[in-house]
Amino acid sequence: MLTIYNNLTRKKELLEPIEGNKVGMYVCGVTTYDLCHIGHGRTFLSFDVISRYIRFRGFDLNYVRNITDIDDKIINRANENSEPFDELTKRYIAEMHQDFAALGMLPPDQEPRATEHIDGIISIIEKLINNGAAYEVNGDVYYRVSQFPNYCCLSRQDITQLKSGARVDIDESKEDSLDFALWKSVKPNEPFWKSPWGEGRPGWHIECSAMSMALLGETFDIHGGGSDLQFPHHDNEIAQSEAATGKQYAKTWIHTGMVQVDKEKMSKSLNNFFTIREVLERYDWESIRFFLVNAHYRSQLNYSADNIDAAHSALERLYTALRGLKLNEECSEAGIDYEARFIAAMDDDFNSPEAIAVLFELAKEINQLKATGEEADQIQAIELGTRLKRLGYPLGLLQQDAEVWLQSGSSDDELSAETINALIDERTQARADKNWARGDEIRDQLTEAGVILEDSATGTSWRRG
Repeated sequence: MLTIYNNLTRKKELLEPIEGNKVGMYVCGVTTYDLCHIGHGRTFLSFDVISRYIRFRGFDLNYVRNITDIDDKIINRANENSEPFDELTKRYIAEMHQDFAALGMLPPDQEPRATEHIDGIISIIEKLINNGAAYEVNGDVYYRVSQFPNYCCLSRQDITQLKSGARVDIDESKEDSLDFALWKSVKPNEPFWKSPWGEGRPGWHIECSAMSMALLGETFDIHGGGSDLQFPHHDNEIAQSEAATGKQYAKTWIHTGMVQVDKEKMSKSLNNFFTIREVLERYDWESIRFFLVNAHYRSQLNYSADNIDAAHSALERLYTALRGLKLNEECSEAGIDYEARFIAAMDDDFNSPEAIAVLFELAKEINQLKATGEEADQIQAIELGTRLKRLGYPLGLLQQDAEVWLQSGSSDDELSAETINALIDERTQARADKNWARGDEIRDQLTEAGVILEDSATGTSWRRG
């Protein structure tokens, strides 16, 4: 049975959908004003695995991941560039899709944009004003935090400290320093929409409430995002949504851990800020994905060149087990015990490190069977290899052709596969001609280029080291 750590209750709970077998999951998406960084990669790849696995377990998932296409950062960047805000967001939405696809992420079922839900946003704000949970001041509308007794029930922030102004901006137009904007009156050089309170635009927090409830209902199963969103964003979502509907907003809250770079917080000021695109220029996408998946989604993750290299080496071991196997389209009963252990690990709050450990045990048995040369063992290896590939899918791993992956390179100065194969053919001929010196010379040349040769009775295969 699938259990998930609920950040709202601080304990693991059984996934029991509100409606039959259907699971509704909303994840706060990207604010589209710049390229996505490796921290985005970690968060959304984690939810890619979570969504894959929920479906793997037989649930009917509706995965909604929004796009924030209007907010202060977008407006500021658009003004800096002297371009319309919607042209800026259109460009970076396309870049985001490209980067996420490059990491093997599947698209969400629905991808709403804030600007498509202005009417719904206004409707919720009107409800909040009518029931006394919000108030209008000179065209701005604020949420009245004092009327919501469970404020900060998610992050469990100390309200007393927050009132001191430690983490909120002081604004004399607000009744309370904790009150937050639901609607912002129009300012020069800003886009705007018409509302009952005048021209303006929505606040960030209300956007997610409107989009999630429009697509998943007033109460839904799972809400997710990065751990940095717990306060104020998710606390504010809960407060405004539950004040508007009188119902619980989301049953389960999932948050991913942050990424550090060489054990320091990632930031542009420290010059250790990496976009997904920059990382993909240095490493193959599946090694990056393995690195990100091979840590529990709630843990803090340290990005470093050494850790990516280690991920590549580990992935190489798994693909080597699959190499040379003509896999079946469907699994037999072989390896069902491995699948049971894989499921037990992933059922425990998506424990991907434990699940990956099972994959390595499975790969080890495959290699042992391949080494015997016995026909029955080769058949068994194929059946277990088919199981290994099946179990890789929920993690988004091992779906490439093993030979292609093992021979793929990531650097422009590496020898091409065609050149390597030609040199191997030349070496084979040299050895047949007993020209051992030339054969050794070619092996040394390939070794220096990071190419590992593996001679066998059936010929020579190769992979990049």
